[in-house]
Amino acid sequence: MDSDQTPLINPSLFEECAQNHFAAADSRSRRPFHIEPSYITSINDDEPQRITSEASAMNKRIHYYSKLSYPSGGGLIAPDHVLPAPEEIYVYSPLGTALKIDGSDGSEKNSSIVTIFMIWNTMMGTSILSIPWGIKQAGFTTGVCVLFLMGILTLYCCYRVVKSRGTIPLTDTSTWEFPDVCQYYFGSFGRWSSLLFSMVSLIGAMIVYWVLMSNFLFNTGKFIYNYVNDVNITDDVLSNNGTDKVICPNPDSTGPLNKSMDTYYGNGTNLEHFETWWSKTNTVPFYLIVLLLPLLGFRSPSFFAKFNILGTVSIIYLVSLVTLKAAHLGFHLQFSWNQVQKFFVPEFRVSFPQLTGILTLAFFIHNCIITLLKNNRNQKNNVRDLSIAYLLVGLTYVYVGVVVFASFPSPPLSKQCIEQNFLDNFPSSDILAFVARIFLLFQMMTVYPLLGYLVRVQLLGHIFGDIYPSIFHVLALNIAVVGVGVIMARFYPNIGGIIRFSGAACGLAFVFVYPSLIHMISLHRRGQLRIHSILIHVSIIVLGISNLIAQFFM
Repeated sequence: MDSDQTPLINPSLFEECAQNHFAAADSRSRRPFHIEPSYITSINDDEPQRITSEASAMNKRIHYYSKLSYPSGGGLIAPDHVLPAPEEIYVYSPLGTALKIDGSDGSEKNSSIVTIFMIWNTMMGTSILSIPWGIKQAGFTTGVCVLFLMGILTLYCCYRVVKSRGTIPLTDTSTWEFPDVCQYYFGSFGRWSSLLFSMVSLIGAMIVYWVLMSNFLFNTGKFIYNYVNDVNITDDVLSNNGTDKVICPNPDSTGPLNKSMDTYYGNGTNLEHFETWWSKTNTVPFYLIVLLLPLLGFRSPSFFAKFNILGTVSIIYLVSLVTLKAAHLGFHLQFSWNQVQKFFVPEFRVSFPQLTGILTLAFFIHNCIITLLKNNRNQKNNVRDLSIAYLLVGLTYVYVGVVVFASFPSPPLSKQCIEQNFLDNFPSSDILAFVARIFLLFQMMTVYPLLGYLVRVQLLGHIFGDIYPSIFHVLALNIAVVGVGVIMARFYPNIGGIIRFSGAACGLAFVFVYPSLIHMISLHRRGQLRIHSILIHVSIIVLGISNLIAQFFM
């Protein structure tokens, strides 16, 4: 039976003939036979698309109809106004192979290099600031190994997401996203659960942004105040004595301090007023409300999307900052697997799941990867380009994490002093760190409204069927989202903890469970499910569940 499906026409010859057919100068000589995409089937994107029996019968009827007129006559030729758009034209071989002809010049499609860096830029986020802290929590050697393993695991699960649409037969899935695939396989539960976990990832990211923006705004304001008023500062915390000062703001606890740790020399009254009204947790998170709440009410995020390049600039500057600091500080490493030392952490620590939670969010792009790959010029390169993008992201994380951890001056400081935001290990008077905070603050203030827009589209769109039902609905949603961010910045400003919990929660569904279940179900329906596939994908699901549970005990 397989031999009956083998086309007698060489695919390359078929494509060449079709292209020549549509390149004809006379538009009336190229009257394509057009069928709706829902009549096109393809189990695997790599295989030739085929048309259904209904479409084949329709094809025969139209060809028979065209023979009722003389070739020179034009009475039975389809007029111009009924022709489909160029991007919807399909040519069919006699044996049912469907070839899509793109009448455009392809200018709207992205090359592979653009697609790769688009994925890299989208995936790179605030998690990079917590990677050194995560490596410290896992131990240096264990942390590097976990980083590579999580990168490979999340890449495979992302590959399964990309291939998920091709597992649905007899349905046009060209406009589907991964939540639509989840709804197809799991019904309303798949729809609403995917919405829930998508909200967890988006709102979690907005909370992290609010905490970081409060941090960056506080340190920026303190730097400017000290510079304008010529205030001399003596750090009241542990620090190294080099020209590139590194501080340990919280030597006795893993959580950040809620107060400034500097001793000022100058006008004491003015400084007291400044410290009262410019506090990292007591006042600055509330000041951001005035700046950001009005921006969340915009109907379109197009203005803020223009600043997307700032993300790339920020990451490049962070990498440059880390490289320069490491060149001045040097490397400070000492390997020990089972001994607790004063200045170094063991190579393996039982708290390593904290790093896996962070990395789940750091490598998380599964809910939008289909959208990013749709505009790739050569769809056959999707898997290759996705793999290269993941490799670049993984190398960036490894470089920043390893260099920051290795260059942290031990002694005199302990590696335990590495903060959840490694920029907190640089004093507010550090000019290079000040520039990094400025870059990140401005970039986050442009991305935050975009995240709020996505929350509005997904939540209000699902509930009311309209992304802007009324100004009161939008305002209530924005106040709730901002309120959560302010509360977390006020009482729990630990970005490492927020990232690992939100990452493990959203990753449970989009990274581990749904891609594995959908793959096994599709194989079962085709009669191709084997025991080794069951063991592999059930193990992935178990790892995802264990990752989430472990976050509550670390």
